[in-house]
Amino acid sequence: MSENDRQVAVRARDLVKTYGSTRALDGVDLEVPSGKVLGLLGPNGAGKTTTVRILTTLLKPDSGEAWVAGRDVLAEPDSVRRVIGLSGQYAAVDENLTGFENLYMVGRLYGQNKATARARARELLARFQLDEAADRPSKGYSGGMRRRLDLAGALVAEPTVVILDEPTTGLDPRGRIEMWEVIKELVADGTTVLLTTQYLEEADQLADSIVVIDKGRVIARGTADELKSQISGERLELVVSTVDELPATAKVLAEVGAAEPAIDEHTRRVDVIVDTGPKALVEALRLLDAQNVVVQDVALHRPTLDDVFLSLTGSRAESEGEQ
Repeated sequence: MSENDRQVAVRARDLVKTYGSTRALDGVDLEVPSGKVLGLLGPNGAGKTTTVRILTTLLKPDSGEAWVAGRDVLAEPDSVRRVIGLSGQYAAVDENLTGFENLYMVGRLYGQNKATARARARELLARFQLDEAADRPSKGYSGGMRRRLDLAGALVAEPTVVILDEPTTGLDPRGRIEMWEVIKELVADGTTVLLTTQYLEEADQLADSIVVIDKGRVIARGTADELKSQISGERLELVVSTVDELPATAKVLAEVGAAEPAIDEHTRRVDVIVDTGPKALVEALRLLDAQNVVVQDVALHRPTLDDVFLSLTGSRAESEGEQ
């Protein structure tokens, strides 16, 4: 194994997978350096979950190659399974077992002896703040508790590579932030993480680098800052006093902006990318004042990862949810 191979924990080359006439993956390449987090982003049906299934040996590609922790996914699937942890989009929890029994069972399936499996289960239950519910049937757990138990299950065998397929789906904001802290702790301990997510803030918070795929192809890669730098200008946001003022506000922002404004009726917010920054802001406020539109809040900031996503794929990340 070369030095470069040791430094790259996950590598895929030219992965192709078709379902009938649908090309789910069309030559996907990616690398995850050891001890880093790669965020895999893409709209509905982009190929994220197909990629995850191939890397975790659950699906064979039509062509291409992949390695995880130096092991060939196609030639050594059993070896790959011993060094990875997987947490899927839906918590893989046996509802008839307690939290402890779920983790103990996973440990025994990995070949741990009874004492080791018991100790590891108790350790993880404490780490994920589930120790008080450890001996209750998991069917009574909340959605957030099930997600934490599922991730704990992925860590029972202390894997060197953890693959998280939308790990915070269904969690409330507090639960999501708690899960982020757990993932950061994993990486601090040297674990490599491949993360697919529908929350761009999550990728911004956690990922050392990002790969964006659409229609089975990689269309962009880089750090969050590198991707954001691809979009020139800044984002101008205005909040007006009433919903009735939104059309006039959108018309003004269309005049001063460099793209089509986005309208959120719930928050009475209109925003647009502008090339001239403060000058566009002053002009927008002047035009709106002339029309007696009451602006309650205003902000001017650099493009977000969501702006990048929209620019690259033509859709906002909130509409994601790959099958």
